[in-house]
Amino acid sequence: MAKSLLEQLPSIVAAGKRQAAQILEQLEGQNKVSLQTRELVIPSKDRAGFNLWGSRADEETTTAPNRLIYGDNLLAIAALLAGDDVTPSMRGKVDLIYIDPPFDSKADYRTKITLPGVTLDQKPTVLEQFAYSDTWSDGTASYLAMIASRLVLMRELLSDVGAIYVHLDYHVAHYVKILLDEVFGKGNFQNEVVWKRKGGSALSTMSKMSVNTDTIFHYSKTDNYIFNKVYMDPDPEYVEQMFRHEDEDGRRFMLNVCSSPTYRQNLIYDYKGYKTPPNGWRYSRPKMEELDAAGLLYFPEDKKKQIYRKVYLDTYPGQLVTNLWTDISLLKGRNAEIVNYATQKPEALLNRIIKLSSNEDSIVADFFVGSGTTAAAAEKLGRRWVVSDLGKPSTMITRKRLIDQEAKPFLYQAIGDYQVEQARSTLGRSFRVGDLSRVVLDVYGALPLPPEENVNGSLGRLPGTRTLVMVDSPARLTTTSTLRRAQSFREVKMGGFDKVIVLGWNFAAGIGQDISDLNDDKLEVLVIPPDLLDRLKKKGADKLASEVRFSSLQYLQADVVARTRDATGESLGVTLQNYVLLSPDAINLDEKNRAALQNVMNNEPLALIEYWAVDPDYDGEVFRSVWQDYRGNTDNDEDPLRVVTTATLDLGRKEGARTICIRAVDVFGFESEVVIRDVEVSA
Repeated sequence: MAKSLLEQLPSIVAAGKRQAAQILEQLEGQNKVSLQTRELVIPSKDRAGFNLWGSRADEETTTAPNRLIYGDNLLAIAALLAGDDVTPSMRGKVDLIYIDPPFDSKADYRTKITLPGVTLDQKPTVLEQFAYSDTWSDGTASYLAMIASRLVLMRELLSDVGAIYVHLDYHVAHYVKILLDEVFGKGNFQNEVVWKRKGGSALSTMSKMSVNTDTIFHYSKTDNYIFNKVYMDPDPEYVEQMFRHEDEDGRRFMLNVCSSPTYRQNLIYDYKGYKTPPNGWRYSRPKMEELDAAGLLYFPEDKKKQIYRKVYLDTYPGQLVTNLWTDISLLKGRNAEIVNYATQKPEALLNRIIKLSSNEDSIVADFFVGSGTTAAAAEKLGRRWVVSDLGKPSTMITRKRLIDQEAKPFLYQAIGDYQVEQARSTLGRSFRVGDLSRVVLDVYGALPLPPEENVNGSLGRLPGTRTLVMVDSPARLTTTSTLRRAQSFREVKMGGFDKVIVLGWNFAAGIGQDISDLNDDKLEVLVIPPDLLDRLKKKGADKLASEVRFSSLQYLQADVVARTRDATGESLGVTLQNYVLLSPDAINLDEKNRAALQNVMNNEPLALIEYWAVDPDYDGEVFRSVWQDYRGNTDNDEDPLRVVTTATLDLGRKEGARTICIRAVDVFGFESEVVIRDVEVSA
């Protein structure tokens, strides 16, 4: 008989702690996870100079930039704990963590993409599919196994005055509460917040009440934690009931007793002949005289009654927050906050949490950032922040949202290189990455190399040729280090090959530029169709060989149209000329959506650009974007479905040539760039 979840919990907790301990042990080793900075985003409305590892050039501070990270949050947290040569470890540095992990295994993770004349329905990327299938492969038990190790590592990030808020609903809240007790200690459980989503679901039935609340668990790391007073707007009924008095000028006020709740000898004194309360007054005599002089005391005609303090309605801060939050509504209608992300939470919710449990010099973190609300709220409240998400749509929305609100410059980072891990695929829990590589080789028409020459079963050769084929893992990104490894295999395997073809699932941003820099005509990189797993499950490898198309990577065409100079500075003109998306077969769409996409590709390819940015002084390492445009930004034009295709940058004067990088991200999250070197001032 299968064990119940309650019976499985001890082993789940133990396994999570073991996994976290292994990661912590590797933080100092050569194989520690690192972060790769893909972009320093300097919102285009912010023209101040900026020092990458400090703050603005005209400020003397060593504060590091905020960070938006794309990738598996387990690896992101490990990288933050490890630190690197440039950015120190964040272990014990974070004052507040808020997470809003997925609640339900049956959630629809598809993304709707609106293009001119058509709306596409995209399934998750392969990397996301692996994460979701692992998270829910055994239902709630798998979910708890996923969250357990992450909670242990998050605790390591928290400062001694730090706290975590975990946002859940009825699907898993009661089980996660037990995990939180184990990781943070029952004594550090501070509260269970119940958020009544005003205007929420009204889908009651005859047999079941509608669900209109979420649960947010609040735990601290120690018994000495940040907690600030936060007030809610007063309830109208409370106002009517309590603020019943008026001054001569019509100001409404309520009365608070001036008696002390406990006996204090030093507060027993006569005041204007009124009877001294049994425990004494609440205030010292000097304070009482100060309140009296300010007209804030109420003296009854009967001096046998006690003195009261006036609390005016126009200065009343509201009621102190309790653990029942009924005053924050879901986003609806035409609310300006809405960014069309399914699980978006209102900024008011995050504002309250951030104000309660952080100070202005605090670092706030969120590792399921979704629509970017935590980063947006933290930015507006003057907190530093670091956030991550596995979803490309999430990180794209967050980046655009922060640019739109004119955030301080921030880093967009990705996991430097994923470790080769065994991944359970949709083909079964026991199906290993090496097995999948052999299937992909078979579909591509390659024969596997002999076992002694093979690496995780990922190498093959095309029959009758001297062409090596290497299949990368779906559990990691294909990066420049992957390509160099493939080049090495080409030279040494079986006496050497004439050419190597790399088949990849998920690619590092800017891989196109990496391929160009390698300048190797004996290296080819192709994209494995992201729905191959589903198609294999339905048809099998032998039936797919003639149907599957492995596509080349996308690429961007852009140019500098002018670099002009005047007495005060320079002007740089940049234009997008064309965008060639990888084949629709390489995007996780059904046939109807593929056909619609092909039509847009043929007729208006630049409409596929979601975001593009320019670095006018590219150093070949960090892309510093000082100008950006994106779909939905109507400040540059009035078309929310298209970016502008020409940019004019006003820059400081620079002697000599410039190296200019133009980077674009399409609506599916694929990134490409153009580097234009030796750009001189126009004649």
